[in-house]
Amino acid sequence: MPGWAEIAREAQLPPLGDWRHWLIVGGRGSGKTRAGAEWVLGLVAGKAPFAARPHERIALVAETLADAREVMIDGESGIRTVAVGERPVYEATRRRLVFANGATAQVFSSEDPESLRGYQFDAAWGDELAKWVRAGETFDNLQFALRLGSRPRALFTTTPKPVPLLKRLMADTATATTHMRTVENEANLAPRFVDAMRGLYGETRLARQELDGELIERREDALFDRARIEQLRVGQAPELRRVVVAVDPPATGTARSDACGIVAAGLAADGTTYVVADASRQGLKPPQWARIAVDLYERLEADRIVAEVNQGGDMVASVIDAVSPGVPIQMVRATRGKWLRAEPVAALYEQGRVRHAGSFPALEDEMADFGPDGLSGGRSPDRLDALVWAVTALMAPRAEPRVRGL
Repeated sequence: MPGWAEIAREAQLPPLGDWRHWLIVGGRGSGKTRAGAEWVLGLVAGKAPFAARPHERIALVAETLADAREVMIDGESGIRTVAVGERPVYEATRRRLVFANGATAQVFSSEDPESLRGYQFDAAWGDELAKWVRAGETFDNLQFALRLGSRPRALFTTTPKPVPLLKRLMADTATATTHMRTVENEANLAPRFVDAMRGLYGETRLARQELDGELIERREDALFDRARIEQLRVGQAPELRRVVVAVDPPATGTARSDACGIVAAGLAADGTTYVVADASRQGLKPPQWARIAVDLYERLEADRIVAEVNQGGDMVASVIDAVSPGVPIQMVRATRGKWLRAEPVAALYEQGRVRHAGSFPALEDEMADFGPDGLSGGRSPDRLDALVWAVTALMAPRAEPRVRGL
């Protein structure tokens, strides 16, 4: 049976040269995860062309711990799935993968950069780098941990998004960058998948990013400036005088329905608004999104929930009331288009009056891709809608909420 080195595409094998970081930037389903899993297995075995000696300590870093387990380790192209012979054992309580020869791969989440302190490795694989939550801190702590062996190296696999860390890596002379397109791996995908995606998205920005693996810097007609968002970002919000949780419910609650936008923001004493949470989710039924919104309201000790009622009318407030009677609800109705509603909020960002306390990649992607015709590919800007309602509610004169259940 031929080994991975014999059947892999050239782009899925380590490049030549004296690099410290190997960056694979590719479209969805282009074979990035398989390349990462096989690279780790090759390092552990010490087999060419992956390594000249067996590696004993490896770091696995994902957006969340669940992603590391479900994608990098046990996913369809994960390490345990593609391993030949004796499969490594995952020790959940210790968050590590143990190989037959004694080598270990320790799992980390980008949500907790500090957890990398105290460890040391001779290699690392970081998956979906552009989605990392606390990307800069996670990357920096990982660099300090790569201090074993004669040539500690790291592989980063990701679908491209114009986030600072990805651009920083691509510009680094110590980085070897490989590009992949989804169509290159078409033989291993569902029949006509690529044709179907091209039919839906054509040559849109979304298709170029998600299928062709192109790094799209910014949309020229975007209402929000990603660089400005980054410039104003803070690690933690100051004490907030008022906090609201805004909800933009979907018309239906199925797996294919629009996401339910759930965004929280607060107003500081100096009049600056801070975005503090994005709990938006797709495929939620009304009781589910209501529970998430109420839990966020309670955790942040918010003043009210701001809910758009265009899609559900009084039902929206009734669903929230059923989860937690008495929660103050300010019901808002859209009478203007999304662009017109968002323009005043974009102006506040330009003035430096709205800042993000933390990183919200999915929300910021929508903001940077929102133009006069909406989002690329015709998707609904649900997270952005919730953000607009939250900021608008905080910056407008205080209105009395409609209190349900009293």
